[in-house]
Amino acid sequence: MQPRPDGEPMTKRDIPIDIRGLHDAYARGLDPVEVVERAFDAIGETGDPGIFISLVDRSVVRKAVQKLGPFDQAAKPLWGVPFAVKDNIDVAGMATTAACPAFAYTPKADADAVERLIAAGAIPIGKTNLDQFATGLAGVRTPYPIPKNAIDATIVPGGSSSGSAVAVARGLVPFALGTDTAGSGRVPAGLNNIVGLKPSVGSVSTRGVVPACATLDCVSVFAGTVDDAWAVYEIMAGWDEDDPFSRPIVLGTLHPAPPLPAIGIPRPKDQNFFGDEAARAAWRASLDILQDRFGAKLVEIDMTPFFDTAALLYEGPWVAERYAAIRTFIETRAGDMHPVTRQIVDKAKAFSAADAFGSIYRLAELRRMTERVWHGISMLAVPTAPCAPTLDEVADDPLGPNSRLGTYTNFVNLLDLAALSVPGPFRKDRRAAGLTFIGPRGSDAVLASFGRAFHAATAAIIGATSRPLPKPAELPSVAPEGFLELAVVGAHLSSMALNHEIKALGGVLLRAVNTEPCYELYVLPGGPPLRPGLVRVAAGKGHAIATEVWALPAAGFGRFVAGIPAPLGVGTLQLADGTRPKGFLCEAEAVRGARNVSSFGSWRAFIAAQA
Repeated sequence: MQPRPDGEPMTKRDIPIDIRGLHDAYARGLDPVEVVERAFDAIGETGDPGIFISLVDRSVVRKAVQKLGPFDQAAKPLWGVPFAVKDNIDVAGMATTAACPAFAYTPKADADAVERLIAAGAIPIGKTNLDQFATGLAGVRTPYPIPKNAIDATIVPGGSSSGSAVAVARGLVPFALGTDTAGSGRVPAGLNNIVGLKPSVGSVSTRGVVPACATLDCVSVFAGTVDDAWAVYEIMAGWDEDDPFSRPIVLGTLHPAPPLPAIGIPRPKDQNFFGDEAARAAWRASLDILQDRFGAKLVEIDMTPFFDTAALLYEGPWVAERYAAIRTFIETRAGDMHPVTRQIVDKAKAFSAADAFGSIYRLAELRRMTERVWHGISMLAVPTAPCAPTLDEVADDPLGPNSRLGTYTNFVNLLDLAALSVPGPFRKDRRAAGLTFIGPRGSDAVLASFGRAFHAATAAIIGATSRPLPKPAELPSVAPEGFLELAVVGAHLSSMALNHEIKALGGVLLRAVNTEPCYELYVLPGGPPLRPGLVRVAAGKGHAIATEVWALPAAGFGRFVAGIPAPLGVGTLQLADGTRPKGFLCEAEAVRGARNVSSFGSWRAFIAAQA
């Protein structure tokens, strides 16, 4: 073993369980063979036979490690990082069971996501347990032993990605793959005090994944930190021409969490904790942190269209889609299925093609209704799990508690949204709790950038381990590659009337910063609506005006600028942080006789004063 940073000898207990820490140790000479040996030893020591369905032979893993070559984080950003794979995702040469032994097959090729991770230097060590055919949110519908919740063994582990979540929460691997159709990549994270990243639908290929609902399925990531989850996501994401459900996406990068003037939350009547007062109290504690620590304005949202969307998931086309995914098997080997799984999937027989189209039309209506929500908020925050059912409760009622766990998750993929589950303050009964941040497709980087800051403010340890949560890496507050910075001062500011135009073009909020004191802000003649005009004056002779700097994809930037009407234009702004982004400016001639509102310091403050 190589020495620790303090010079003391490193033991197996000292081996980091986060990617950045592990790579720091590798740079000091830690042998990756020792890392994978620690992982296998730890698996054996947990006393939980339900986490893994199968393990890679140790000798095979050692050979894979030896083929990595010298440590090179630049060439292989996941060099030497062991990981686990939910057993509905293919790993070449290992049986894929989907938690149904009679269904098992042995693939010759890795799933696309697994292939990308291995190419980046990650080392798969085993396949994890799940609710059979990824149908369930409690994590108990399996013919194998049920994985034990890492925080409290009396409650469910969460599903369907139960084994993957517990493996990370116990520190067995730095990250694990799950899948998410209705919340399977979020609920287990919330119940086990870890991060669950559910990507935008189609951003990660599902080729090589046993489908639940192929039009909705996502390969998700469980990790101890948001930084680790994002590092994995960046590598997995990408167009796959061989996957008919793959969709292009501009991923963006993590950036320092910007101010979030408005975060949506369910209105009081839509905050349902099903009598679990400890869950309600933890939710309120998280809201206090959003307000007190981050200064967020909480906007109450009518969740009715979201809940109506969630109700569609087990009606019509999407139950039929689950049936279609395993049609041959269920029609010939139904007796080999878990009885609850079979009961749910069999519901598909009650729906007609006309029912399916009716549900599709209804979903289109609900998508349009919910689109309006994003115009006024930066993201939506909801409880990840509104309750923590015990194993006994689920044994007595296999459907009720499971359904309640999906209250704030079932609608996300149907509405084509991105989501990130992050631990929050523990409940008073010491069970895990947390928030899920939700945003439109393509907002993954925005959610992760804020989520990592929230996680750092609320969590002390990773999962159920005693390992302290590492401090997030320092990030530059600059536009990602392929993006251009644009400073806005008026109605395009966050939560204001035209902000949705920037979001629709893929805009990412980077930072809020004042101009240097060399500008004057005017109300342009005409209207309504009121329009601002920012005019440059001599240095030190003007005011510092509040701006927000957004990053836009190059194509989106071009479309945005092309639509700016005279007398407004785009020039280079001088900001107080020393940066010089492009931004709105106004022709001086246009403000002759106009009202000067520079003393308000911002267009937002001026508009508020008019209310």
